[in-house]
Amino acid sequence: MSGWGKKVFWKEVTVTETPEGFAIALDGRAIKTPAKASLALPTRDMAELIAAEWSAQQDEIRPESMPATRAANAAIDKVRVQFDEVAALIAAYGETDLLCYRAEGPEELVARQRAHWDPLLEWSAGRYGVQWSITQGIMPTDQSPETLGRLAAEVSRFTPFQLTAFHDLVAMSGSLVIGLAVTEGVQAPEALWQVSRIDEDWQIEQWGEDEEATAQAAHKRAAFLDAARFFTLCGC
Repeated sequence: MSGWGKKVFWKEVTVTETPEGFAIALDGRAIKTPAKASLALPTRDMAELIAAEWSAQQDEIRPESMPATRAANAAIDKVRVQFDEVAALIAAYGETDLLCYRAEGPEELVARQRAHWDPLLEWSAGRYGVQWSITQGIMPTDQSPETLGRLAAEVSRFTPFQLTAFHDLVAMSGSLVIGLAVTEGVQAPEALWQVSRIDEDWQIEQWGEDEEATAQAAHKRAAFLDAARFFTLCGC
């Protein structure tokens, strides 16, 4: 959004195809990223979504209402130029994956975690050839170097645009496995988000909602679902 200021001044938002990819123009002038790179997008569907975000702006630009634009900017300005570092940061979630840390009790919570988390661990074990170490309580558990290495290799196969979305899928859920399950279409993103919330939902059932925590959860859910949509628009 570099160079555009805060005021909406354009009348027409268009999508064009260029040698670099799909671009978006405001009254014929191509949008650039904050770092003044070309906003070259990998698919027309992604470009159409970002164009719709720009078309929806009224009076003043509200970046918080433009998640796809922000993600595309991050992919080009940050992830593309620091790909290895970002991939390593995300892959490290496998060391402390949410699904491997189980409650010691009560039994109803333990059973709920087992019912929803075990199938995802079993899926990932078969899909990626990994073995998971599971622990109860707060005691840490180490995953094998082979498991972590194979997961890191999978993360490194993403494009910068995919990796940008994947970052939010993993960070918002706290689980590398859940993030991978979204990218593989194992379950619907909304269902996988709910799987990541088992512990928090249990606490709400026991003690009631906390207004601040509820607002934070809603923000994370929106970011998770936005990331899932962005990933699907990246193309193969």
